[in-house]
Amino acid sequence: MAGVDGRVALITGAGRGIGRATAELLASRGARVMAVARSENELQALGLDYVVADLGTPEGCAHAVEQAQDRLGPVAVLVCNHGIGSARDRVVWEQDPELWRETMRINLDGPFFLSRLVCKDMIEQRYGRLVFTSSTAGQVAEYAGSAYNSSKHGLLGLMRSVAQDAGPYGVTSNAVLPGWVRTTMAEKSAQAEADQRGITQEEVWAERASLYPAGRVVTPEEVAEVIAFLASEESSGLNGEAITVALGGIE
Repeated sequence: MAGVDGRVALITGAGRGIGRATAELLASRGARVMAVARSENELQALGLDYVVADLGTPEGCAHAVEQAQDRLGPVAVLVCNHGIGSARDRVVWEQDPELWRETMRINLDGPFFLSRLVCKDMIEQRYGRLVFTSSTAGQVAEYAGSAYNSSKHGLLGLMRSVAQDAGPYGVTSNAVLPGWVRTTMAEKSAQAEADQRGITQEEVWAERASLYPAGRVVTPEEVAEVIAFLASEESSGLNGEAITVALGGIE
């Protein structure tokens, strides 16, 4: 796919899971990748240009974008993939307000600050691709997940707003909505559920797999392939779209 060749791609949450798979895939297709996460050890193992940043703060977002600009050039692709999961969420009347604020800070505020910063370069270049990793929980709420559900619903609103605002300048903004993917973040929620229900973590994953016609959960590489298409020149006809990657299931 020639559509990312030579483009500067800023990929967040790139140390593991979907972000790592996406960074590796885009780099293999010629993109100049700047990987961002909070764990330097994971980023070093990736073998790509990287910057360590807390993307839940305006300063961390600015640092990541400035490093990409200074070291690689204007950002043409933003893959906003970092996030906090639902492992510590509770039913709404028991929800910790501090957890709510932390989830919004990371899952929604960070993507806003990053979008605001990269769109300036994209508009000047008259080209850009923004891809947000939401979740099927961004459309169908999970039980006892008010913070996570709300942040992922909000992320779709942000994505659609960017699509309207930046669309006249050759910029597209879309989202992927993965179902269950066996990432480190999802493993934490599986363990929390297993502990709460008194079953094993593997039993939780077997139940999650049974939600899908294929009888398995989605892989990070499958989600990365969809992100890579949305990050490419060839995806120019898609803007403001939320694409579910869930093997035909709904969660």
